[in-house]
Amino acid sequence: MERVTSRQNPLVRRFRELARGPTTDGAALLDGPHLLDEALRSETVVELVAIADDADAEAQALVDESARRGVRVIAITPGVLAAISPVTHPSGVVAIAHLHGRGAEDVFRAGHPALVLVLSGVQDAGNVGAVIRAAEGGGATGIICTEGTADPFGWKALRGGMGSTLRLPIAVRQPVAGILASARAMGLAIVATVPRDGTLMTCCDLRQPIAVLLGAEGPGLDEAVTRAADVRLTIPMHGPIESLNVAITAALICFEAARQREAS
Repeated sequence: MERVTSRQNPLVRRFRELARGPTTDGAALLDGPHLLDEALRSETVVELVAIADDADAEAQALVDESARRGVRVIAITPGVLAAISPVTHPSGVVAIAHLHGRGAEDVFRAGHPALVLVLSGVQDAGNVGAVIRAAEGGGATGIICTEGTADPFGWKALRGGMGSTLRLPIAVRQPVAGILASARAMGLAIVATVPRDGTLMTCCDLRQPIAVLLGAEGPGLDEAVTRAADVRLTIPMHGPIESLNVAITAALICFEAARQREAS
């Protein structure tokens, strides 16, 4: 096994660059054994795995499996791990994988009936990952991230997705106008989430193919986007609550859609 002991090694610089975001060739940073395990299970292309000297037996078993599959493996010191891992308390394994987004139309075609979540202006990477996790759990068929939304293939979003990002079809950096046009051309109804004065979620027909637009918790969706929607959906809330976290909103809508579809 190769061994890296210097923080000046070119591989260390590459990991640090990926901690700032995925590259144009799709290379992305996976931090921790859970994401490596999910990558191996989903047959994601893993280029490189780095394991610290003090990693536990679970991490070592995953690294051994990676090596058996022909993945390049390097051993690193705890000091090098601290340099290449973006988290405060690294878990012993960091990897480089290749993740590629899909086109918006491919995402719309990925499931029937379509239940596609469109994230517009959701800048918090942790929230993006949590939405993706909730989407898979609730039966969504795909995710589209607009321009101005955090990259779902960044390390923080990947950790929030806990592996769901490796399985769901996802499009990134899509213009809102193009998404709306494509959705309509492909027969999807456009549902915009609004905090108040919309149709109550339980009264919306979520059985049909739909694209659900979700904005950030504070500002929400642009008014121009909500005006362009076929339906404005509101989740009923008690008390003086103004809005819900976007991941909670996504989960509620997905599970309500699943309930309606299973009952029909």
